[in-house]
Amino acid sequence: MMNRLTYLKNVTTLSLDVQKCTGCGMCLEVCPHAVFEMKAGKASVADRGACMECGACARNCPAGAASVQAGVGCAAAVINQMLGRTGDCCCGPEPPGEQKRTRCC
Repeated sequence: MMNRLTYLKNVTTLSLDVQKCTGCGMCLEVCPHAVFEMKAGKASVADRGACMECGACARNCPAGAASVQAGVGCAAAVINQMLGRTGDCCCGPEPPGEQKRTRCC
């Protein structure tokens, strides 16, 4: 079994509005890192730390239940660190009910 890739903890901009979810399962199909799972006929976030913020879930959700700011957060943090940049690289807005992020690089 291959180890799962995990990005920086608690910095992803991913959010899922379960009330809007129709249970189509499209997010499960398009997510390259199996971030989602189905529970009681609705999608739920199973592994938030595995989200690389590619945006596939948000672009393919017909109900608009999934949202993510593609290209920010963890992916940007890794790229900026590799380029020697510093600053607020995990600067996307927090999903409702989540704590304010701290600097990641």
